[in-house]
Amino acid sequence: MAATSPQPDAMTLINVFVVEPDNQQKLVEMLTWAAENVMGKQPGYRSAHIHRSLDGTKVAVYAQWRSREDFEGLANNADAAAHMGRVRALASFEPVLYEDVFTHQTTTDPSAPVAG
Repeated sequence: MAATSPQPDAMTLINVFVVEPDNQQKLVEMLTWAAENVMGKQPGYRSAHIHRSLDGTKVAVYAQWRSREDFEGLANNADAAAHMGRVRALASFEPVLYEDVFTHQTTTDPSAPVAG
């Protein structure tokens, strides 16, 4: 997985979707498709990470955009609106924009073999 670091010139979207366990994989597939075919073609889009909860009830998206204005531009995009309408039929969600302020990453890999 790609490492992240604070990016003062970026906005981070964290969107948590609440879904029935039977629909979790379908939601993951819809969000993956949209990242590749809709969001990825929008001005200012940088990246998306999609995570699913182990209990099957949530999917979280961590996405980065160049600016708040770029993200808010999705409201005027017919393809994005159609996608979100399909998602709304499967899950509830609350998208929130965040500003990156700090990232910490280990300097060693704890799963690496220890020389001895």
